[in-house]
Amino acid sequence: MTARKPQPLKLDLEYLRQVLVELLEIPSPSGRTDHIQQYVGERLSALGISSTLTRRGALSACLPGPRSTGADRAVVVHTDTIGGMVKRLKENGRLEINPIGTHSARFAEGAHVRIFTDDLDRVITGQVLPLKASGHRYNEAVDLQGVGWELVEVRVDEPVHDEAGLRALGVDAGDFVALLPNPTITPSGYVKSRHLDDKAGVAAVLTAFKAMVDAGVTPAVTAHLLVTVTEEIGHGASHGLDPDVAEIVSVDAAVVAPGQQSRENAATLAMGDGVGPFDYHLTRNLASIAKEHGVDLVRDVFDYYRSDAASAVEAGAHARVALLGFGVDATHGHERTHLDGLHHLAQLLCLYLQSPLVFPEWDAEPEGDLADFPSLAVQPAHEEGPREGPIGVE
Repeated sequence: MTARKPQPLKLDLEYLRQVLVELLEIPSPSGRTDHIQQYVGERLSALGISSTLTRRGALSACLPGPRSTGADRAVVVHTDTIGGMVKRLKENGRLEINPIGTHSARFAEGAHVRIFTDDLDRVITGQVLPLKASGHRYNEAVDLQGVGWELVEVRVDEPVHDEAGLRALGVDAGDFVALLPNPTITPSGYVKSRHLDDKAGVAAVLTAFKAMVDAGVTPAVTAHLLVTVTEEIGHGASHGLDPDVAEIVSVDAAVVAPGQQSRENAATLAMGDGVGPFDYHLTRNLASIAKEHGVDLVRDVFDYYRSDAASAVEAGAHARVALLGFGVDATHGHERTHLDGLHHLAQLLCLYLQSPLVFPEWDAEPEGDLADFPSLAVQPAHEEGPREGPIGVE
C-alpha cells in the first residue's frame, strides 16, 4: 500500500448498514460481551486485519503505518451496552433487576428482554413492566406510580408463578438481562434502536477501516483500534492501549437534546464533557480536517457524560484525547440517529487516519524541553519560546 495526501475515500454504505444491524442484534450488556467481540474480530479478519484479546475482553487491532516518528494513534469504541442483572427471584414468579450502566427504569418499561441463565442452550424471554401495569386493575394509580428500578419487574414468558418455578427454569441472581433492540432503518435514513450507543460507532469505525483497506491507503502513522467492553460501567479503555499511542480518539454517541448543538445527520466533535475539556490541539486539528474536506461537523459540550477517553486518561494514558460522535436523540432510552451522521463520522475518521499527528516530532517522545514546544495556539506564546520572567509581565 502507498501513502498519499489525505482525501475522502469511498465508503461501503451497504456494509455500514449490514454491520450496524448485525451488531445491534447481538446482546452485549457490560459483563457479557464475548459473542460480540468474536463478531468484531471476524469482521476485522475478513478485512485482513488481525486482532488480539486481553484477559478482560478488550479487542486490539491495527493498520500499520510508517514508524519514522515513533508515535502512533488509537481509535477507541465500545461494544458493551446498558442492560440489567437479576437481583432477586420474586414470590410472584417475576424478577427484580438492577441496572447495568446508568439508565432510567422509565425507558426500560415495556422493553422485551432476553434472560441469560447458565444453561447456554436455553433461551428465556420476558418483558419489563411497572408493578402497576394494568389500567383495568389500578385505574388512575397506574399514572401515579413513580419511576425507579424497585418499581419495575420482569415478566417471564414461561408458566411460572413463584420463586420455585423460576429456579426450575435455571434462573438465579446474577443472570444477565439484555434489553432487546428492535432496530429499524426508515426509508428516510433514520436508525431507531436501543444500543446505538455505541454499536453505531463501532459500525462507522469498521466502515472507515474497510475504506482504508479497500483503497489501499496506508495511514499516516500506525492506527490502533481498541474495542472495549466495560465503557458503560466506567472503565472501558483503562487497559489495552499500546504504549506508543500519542493520540486517542474515542468514538461514541453524541447527545441530541435541547441545549445541545449535536444533530442526528452530522458528526460531532466534543470539546468537553462531564470529566473536563478534551485536548486543545487535537480537537482543533480534527475541526480543521473536517472543514477542509467539507465534512458536516458540529462542536458540542456535554454535561452528564464520560467516555473511553476518560478511563484511558484516569488509568495513566500519556496521550492527547478527543471524542468524535454521531448524533443520537434520546440517548440511553429510545435512541435514534441518521445514516448521514454515520457517513460523515466514517469519512472524518478516514481523513484523520491519513493525516499526520498534531505534533509529529514533539509527540514522538513522552516529554521534551519547554523551549521546543511547537504550539503558538496557547495564549500567550512566542516563537522564541520561554523568556526570562513570566510571560506578559514587564
